[in-house]
Amino acid sequence: MKKKIFGGIILTALISAALTLGLVCLLLGINSGSNAFDLGRFFVAMRFIESNFVQDVDRRNLIDGAINGMVNSLGDPHSVYLAPQLYSQLRAETSGSFGGIGVYMGFKNGGVQVVNVIPDGPGQRAGLQAGDEILAVDGLPVTEISPGEVALKIRGEIGTPVELLIHREGSEDMTYNLTRENIQVKTVAGKMIDDRLAYMKISNFSENTGDEFKKTLANLQRDGMKGLILDMRQNPGGVITSCVEVAQEIVPAGTVTSVIKRDGSKEVYTSDLPAAKFPIVVLLDGNSASAAELLSGALQDTKAAIVVGETSYGKGSVQTLIPMAHNDGLKLTIARYYTPNGKCIDGLGISPDVEIKSPPTPHPLYDLNLDEASDPQLSKAEELLRHQVDAGKILFDDDFWKNP
Repeated sequence: MKKKIFGGIILTALISAALTLGLVCLLLGINSGSNAFDLGRFFVAMRFIESNFVQDVDRRNLIDGAINGMVNSLGDPHSVYLAPQLYSQLRAETSGSFGGIGVYMGFKNGGVQVVNVIPDGPGQRAGLQAGDEILAVDGLPVTEISPGEVALKIRGEIGTPVELLIHREGSEDMTYNLTRENIQVKTVAGKMIDDRLAYMKISNFSENTGDEFKKTLANLQRDGMKGLILDMRQNPGGVITSCVEVAQEIVPAGTVTSVIKRDGSKEVYTSDLPAAKFPIVVLLDGNSASAAELLSGALQDTKAAIVVGETSYGKGSVQTLIPMAHNDGLKLTIARYYTPNGKCIDGLGISPDVEIKSPPTPHPLYDLNLDEASDPQLSKAEELLRHQVDAGKILFDDDFWKNP
């Protein structure tokens, strides 16, 4: 008797799924037998769950879970299914009206680390420090969600609370309760090291970074700059058009980066600068990502800069946001960035010309009180830059920097 009941359940599910499948295939124009078969497996599973799970099932939840599973199966940390709340937060962020806690995060090997803290932001006032590991957001372990979701869960409406569970080396795990605020920060800062060498820090690439860079660069040139240390350590990237604006000030004429889609179509960003104006040494670390890598790769490939530090993060992909039917959305990787020499940095990063490990304590985001004694990367950058300025040219065949 049980076999007959079970067989009837299966038959009912198959008939229902077949009817649904036929309509879907007709609407989507699917005529391949293998594609129809795979789609059929999905509908059989869905109908069987709906009809026989021990309690009532919400079909929308099943579909949401299926879409989320499809995206997760891509193995791409930057492609994310956005449920309504996350989708709303992302839309608010892109419109500029969102809140945060004033920290920059790095994502690697399933972990989430605070790589820098913005001065006088909620994070700094609560006591968060660079190097802190975020274990959970509002009680949800970060291991259970994608990196993109971690960032979106920490951001949100201005004035709302967020709870973080933090692990700090040498201390017990601690819960921090913060209130999101409107975070508006300067992204570029610079100073003269002496009468010839200048130092500039780009913390990230926002809408205003291009203008900030031009003003800072003009001030440094007015003060007699003959060579520049460009520090993009802990820079998570940002707006590509701002990155290109910066590149057009310091990258020689030609390709800055190419964006290539799956079908081979290409969008090329270029610079018209006649030639490099002065020697540059770029500082990178493992948290330098995306637009920071694009600018570094362009400077390196065109021999306009020497790169010092560690191999960068390796985020060389482009995402687009697709709205869906129920106030949800899909953020999907649709293209990859390539350097002027045609190198894809996604998953690889930018390899430094001179490799030196990062100092134990990252340089504070906007602190221009430089300490070469505790920062071997900065010390080497200054040494290489001084050598080039003394020579009166940009050196790329010199054993001095190739074999430091």
